[in-house]
This record gives sequence, structure tokens and C-alpha cells, in this order.
Amino acid sequence: MLGSPAASTAAAPAPAAAFRRSLLHFSTTHRTRTCPSASRPVPVAACVRLQSCSWGAASPIKAMAAEAEILSALDKESRPSAPRSKQALISLSDKTDLAFLGKGLQELGYTVVSTGGTASALENAGLSVTKVEQLTCFPEMLDGRVKTLHPHIHGGILARRDQQHHMESLDKHGIGTFDVVVVNLYPFYDKVTSAADIEFEDGIENVDIGGPAMIRAAAKNHKDVLVVVDSHDYPALLEFLKSNGDDQQFRRKLAWKAFQHVASYDSAVSEWLWRQTTGGEKFPPSLTVPLSLKSSLRYGENPHQKAAIYVDKSLAEVNGGGIATAIQHHGKEMSYNNYLDADAAWNCVSEFSDPTCVVVKHTNPCGVASRGDILEAYRLAVKADPVSAFGGIVAFNVEIDEKLAREIREFRSPVDGETRMFYEIVVAPKYSKKGLEVLRGKSKTLRILEAKKNEKGKLSLRQVGGGWLAQDSDDLTPADIQFNAVSEKTPQESELEDAKFAWLCVKHVKSNAIVIAKNKCMLGMGSGQPNRLESLRIAMRKSGEEVKGAALASDAFFPFAWNDAVEEACQSGIAVIAEPGGSIRDQDAVECCNNYGISLVFTNVRHFRH
Repeated sequence: MLGSPAASTAAAPAPAAAFRRSLLHFSTTHRTRTCPSASRPVPVAACVRLQSCSWGAASPIKAMAAEAEILSALDKESRPSAPRSKQALISLSDKTDLAFLGKGLQELGYTVVSTGGTASALENAGLSVTKVEQLTCFPEMLDGRVKTLHPHIHGGILARRDQQHHMESLDKHGIGTFDVVVVNLYPFYDKVTSAADIEFEDGIENVDIGGPAMIRAAAKNHKDVLVVVDSHDYPALLEFLKSNGDDQQFRRKLAWKAFQHVASYDSAVSEWLWRQTTGGEKFPPSLTVPLSLKSSLRYGENPHQKAAIYVDKSLAEVNGGGIATAIQHHGKEMSYNNYLDADAAWNCVSEFSDPTCVVVKHTNPCGVASRGDILEAYRLAVKADPVSAFGGIVAFNVEIDEKLAREIREFRSPVDGETRMFYEIVVAPKYSKKGLEVLRGKSKTLRILEAKKNEKGKLSLRQVGGGWLAQDSDDLTPADIQFNAVSEKTPQESELEDAKFAWLCVKHVKSNAIVIAKNKCMLGMGSGQPNRLESLRIAMRKSGEEVKGAALASDAFFPFAWNDAVEEACQSGIAVIAEPGGSIRDQDAVECCNNYGISLVFTNVRHFRH
């Protein structure tokens, strides 16, 4: 309990003087210590205790106030005034072109301040470095978790040069300013994707804390601090510094890139942690998809629309394959529509295990064929609809060697036997050296893509006004389902194989979709019609006389049978029909097929595509 003012006064007639004498004696003999990591002594005024004052016990409030005043004075006296020399802070996990950057900064008169491994790399390159702990007078601790989280670092980054009280505060505490901050982060993305079974604790230890804090601080104060997170920006940074310019747009661009860098990093951490927490549940309460610009496109779906292509950098896509990451070996730059069509062709051809060729036009497969001989498969796929195939996209699921390349290059249109077939794009998983050379000679504009096979189990996203739809990708193959015969007549083995082939094709055709196939070759398809009957008629017209004995697959059930699609299919000579079933009139379809002696199989799986 505090004593009365009178009692306090009696106990200590000159408290301030006594305190100052005591503190002066202490500071004279003990005022500094050597920082283990620093080149100068630092104050230890914080070690002063009230016990050294004769009156501390009697009036702790006054003692504390007086002590604070003296300690502040001593602390300020013991620290140098805030230097205004040019300083750059560098802390990098990816040390690409570090020596180039460090040398460039030092030639421009910058003092380089750096952390552990980065400092060592700079010293090994023959450059002088001030280590972070020499500024903070505090060593790295907690296995490196705490290095730069210190007022002497963040104060020097965040202080606004046009605010006098900010600068006075730096002077008071002996803190210098940073003009440049160059930081990139722990390789969390690489660590958690390089090993599928990475231990949880190992993943957590690769989450960067100090790095994002410095980047965000510098990006916030970009008016005064240039922040760089990408080694590709080092030359532009040095040129900007040489010019002594004050281009705020340049600063803002770097700040934007910095925030994007941190956001993408945090997205990867969040995605990984969600998987670790939920065991792989696909639909988190919130979803962030990090996208990286691959290139701007000439225009969008139509010439009046601007467009670009982005690559998905989420963890789920690290080995995902697909057209967005395909290598273009030759040809004109890809357009918006080229990407859509190539994606459709690649997705379709990747479904097949036998050597297969797929021809696509406006995202619909107009020709598909599987054969042991890929040359024959190519010819059959084109012949399925040669008019549509001209100017389309041709995709293969096997390597294109010299022989196949020559066939693609020289093949004449089945329509007139003279016109050489023209394609916008060729897609394959691999090319032989000679095959690539031959294809390049077909046309200067022919786009030649090498793509990795798509991974299964992806999340499919589609934009709608005001939001996004998310679903599992449609990965089911004939091996995943049962083809159940529901008619009196059961299909022969060859007919069932054709039904499975047609069913695998129809999932890639826009609804309402019908595919007719025989001998693992698409004969005709009908797509995108508002009623199933019209799609059927288109497919039958394209199939011609070959429809007899063929298999028909429908992406959804037939709502009507008699005097409708099922009966017309039966009358055409179709051997087997494969459909999901599920209509309230399924029995009508069964009875209709029985009446015509046609096999009907239900898959219990629908394949709508919109």
C-alpha cells in the first residue's frame, strides 16, 4: 500500500537527486555491454533495478517515472543518431542473381543489410554486408523463427519520410531507414509438392513469417521503399535507382507484385493446411485460386473481346498437366478459341488407353478412332466427318514419329481426294525429333503442342454471374461402371465394346448428345440440340448406311420411346443402345427395343456437358 505524501517526503527529501546519483554510479560502471553479434557496445539500462535507489520502495510510482526518464536519455545517448545513408535490406531463399544485385546496389552507394544465408552468399561473392543482428543487437532465435521481427527492421521500413514525427521517432531510437527491400520466401510450395508424404511438422516449419511481414511492410510504404520479390526485376530496379527518378507507377507496380507474391504464398499454405485438416474434403468454406499470367492473347472468342491465358498455380495443379501448361514447339501464337478447342481434344483423347486419334471442331469431337495402328486410327478419325475436320484440331495419345508426321502432313481430304488436310493444331504427349521436323514443314502457322496427361480428381470451376460453380471432374470410364442389359436380347461382346467406346465419346459431346460408333470408330455424332431426337437424326445422317449393326450412346435418358428417338434408332438398324436410364418411361424404351430385337443397356451414369 502506498504511503502518504508526507511520509514519502520525510523518507526521501531529495528523491530525484538520490535516484540520479544512484543511476549515474550504475551507468558509469555498467552502462554498456557488448552485443554478441554487434560491433558496438549497447546500453543495458533495462537492467537497472529500483533497489539501487534509496527511495524506490517508498515511492515506486515516482521512482518508475524518474527511472524511465533517465533510461530514455541514456538509451538515446548510447545509440548513434539515425543514419540517413542509403540502405538496402536483402533476405532471399532463392538466391538467383544475388551477386549481381548486391554488386549493383553497392556500386550505387547502398549499404547492404542481410540475414544469415543471404549474408554469407554475399560475403562469398566478395561483397561487404551488415548483418541484421548488428542493427538489432539481438541474435537469431527459436531455430531461426525470429530474425527480422524487430523495431530496428520494421521501423526502418515503415517510417514515412514525409512525416516529421516518424523521423523523430527513428532518431530517438537510433533507427536507420531502408530504401530498398528485396525478399523472397521459404520454398513452401516446392517442399510440400516435392514429397507427397511430407510430415506435417516439416510443412509447418517451411511457412515463412518474417519474409511476408517485411514484404507487406515495404509494399505498404512503397512511396518511400522499393520492394522486389522477383529476380527478373533486379535490372529494372538498378536502372530505376541509377536514374534517381520518382516514378510512383513503378513503385506501385512493384508493390502490387509483392502483395500478389504473398497472397499466392498464403494461398498455397491455406490449401495445404485445409487438406491436412480435413483429409481432402474438396469444398472449403472459402477458396482462393492463385493464377499466374502466361500470356496475353490477340483477342478473345471474338475480335472485339480482349483476352489472356493464366496458369493455375494451386497445389492441386502442380503435376496436373493439360493444355495451359503445354509446350508449343511451332506455329502461330495460340488464340482464345485455340485453347478451348485444344483442351477439348486433349481431354477426349486422354480418356483412351488404346492408340487413339481425336479430331475436334468448336470443342466437339467430330471424329474419334482407336486402332493398334495409329496411322489407321488417324485416317478413320478424319473420315468420320472430313468436312468438319478441315481446319480443326487433331490430337493423339501416342508419340508422333516420322511416319505419322508424314501422314498428317500429306493426307488428302476424303471429300475430293486432292485437297491436303489443314489443321489449326496438333496435340500429342511426345514427338520424335524427326517427327517434329516433318510436322514443322507442313505449315508455318500449324501450332504443335506437347501436353502432359491430365490428372484425375480435379476440381472443375465455372463462372456464372456473381459467382463460381465447383464440381468434381467427370472422370468415370467404362471400367468404372456396369453396362446392364435390360432388354430381352443381350449384346454380343463386340457390340458391347462398341457401346463402351461410344459411351466414352459421348461424354465429350455437348448435350443433348448422341454418338454412333462401330469397330472403335465414331461414325457420326449429334450435339447441342435442345431435344434428343434432333441430335439422334444428325448422328444418323452422318453415319449413313454404316449405322446398321453399330452402337448408339446417349448422354442422358430418352424421355420418350415410341414415335420418338428410341424407335427411330431401332428402325435405322442400330444393334445396341447405351443410355443412363432413369426416365419414368424407361419401360417404354425396353419394350420398344424388345419389339425391334435391339439390345438396350443401362449405365446408371449420366454425362451431361454444357
